Amino acid sequence: MRIAMIGTGYVGLVSGACFADFGHQVCCVDKDESKIDGLNAGRMPIWEPGLEALVKANVERRRLTFTRDLAAGVEGAGAIFIAVGTPARRGDGHADLTFVFDAVRELAKVIAPGTVVVTKSTVPVGTGDRIDEILREEGVSGVSVASNPEFLREGAAIADFKHPDRIVVGAEDEHAQDVLKEIYRPLFLNRAPILITGRRTAELTKYAANAFLAVKISFINEIADLCEAVDADVQDVARGIGLDNRIGPKFLHAGPGYGGSCFPKDTLALLQTAEKFGVDQRIVRTTVQVNDERKAGMVERVARAVGGDLQGKSIGVLGLAFKPNTDDMRDAPSIPLVQGLIARGASVRAYDPVAREQAEKVFDDVEFATDALAAAQDADALVIVTEWDEFRALDLDKLVEAMRGKVLVDLRNVYDRDEAAEAGLVYFGVGRGKPDAA
Repeated sequence: MRIAMIGTGYVGLVSGACFADFGHQVCCVDKDESKIDGLNAGRMPIWEPGLEALVKANVERRRLTFTRDLAAGVEGAGAIFIAVGTPARRGDGHADLTFVFDAVRELAKVIAPGTVVVTKSTVPVGTGDRIDEILREEGVSGVSVASNPEFLREGAAIADFKHPDRIVVGAEDEHAQDVLKEIYRPLFLNRAPILITGRRTAELTKYAANAFLAVKISFINEIADLCEAVDADVQDVARGIGLDNRIGPKFLHAGPGYGGSCFPKDTLALLQTAEKFGVDQRIVRTTVQVNDERKAGMVERVARAVGGDLQGKSIGVLGLAFKPNTDDMRDAPSIPLVQGLIARGASVRAYDPVAREQAEKVFDDVEFATDALAAAQDADALVIVTEWDEFRALDLDKLVEAMRGKVLVDLRNVYDRDEAAEAGLVYFGVGRGKPDAA
């Protein structure tokens, strides 16, 4: 099948490349000239493990192309996926659907009858209905509108796409259902379950899934605080409850709070939808509040570790991206942490294996190091913010030699207290019993 993908951001590029790898003919369309020129030259606009090789292989097979020409990109397409950004709107948290609706209006000029327009972007309930209305307002008929939300984890997106837990399709007519079933037919060999629902149900399913995972993260973070008060270990608590099949072990890792491109904006958008329809969502509302306070509280955690006063202190920060295996800085916990440290008089030297280029767009007063040891040089404290694999095997003895102070604040619980103490470090984890004294 010929597929058009509108948008070459994270979702659009990964989805387009994977569809091409299934054997479909895919054309990715984007207005950003530099993105399209870069992709045609083999340069990726995002960092995702395996993506560059996958794109290159399917370009060479002539199954994947990139263009700025919308009419050429959608010509002959049986399905057109909309995968443009839906950021949280400043001030009220509503999902900004400007890019989605602009794309639909442009599509209306060139779309052919029988085409299925599929929202891959994360959109509030009722967006598909509005897309349908816009197309009719523009004089378009004979076109189906469906919802096919993505459930990709940054850092593992290709594996998630090719081996999904489920494929959710929201469609109001059999033609749209049949087209999407045909597109995903290669995954039936992996017995990936496909759930056919109404369009609104599919739209809400995406938000509900992300909100539930955000709740799990905030829950275990609050339990971690209790563990510190009662001298218990949150990692053992998490394992003890995660072995219960009704709960499961995923998203029970205590840390500095959730970030990234999905959970922060999607929980806010869900709250806005609930408010619009007069339904209070107290658990999600509290989750958002807990997470915001969690990220802000990491500055005070570092301050306590160095004796309470950050003025004049040098802090080494390891990891800036919101999670490993991505360069995504959107709503990263490192942002309020670093900004808070600097606001209280500390200097910050930071290192991230991949996200430096993106981080330089966020931070003005940060010195960027070339490796972990350089970040630790003359530091009063070293803070692990993102659990990159290379931070799991640091030479602690060398770090101690490089540092001025001996404090390790491990916000991801990468190390054990005894291991750190053996190297001469004063260890502060998250929920790992009563904290050491600085």
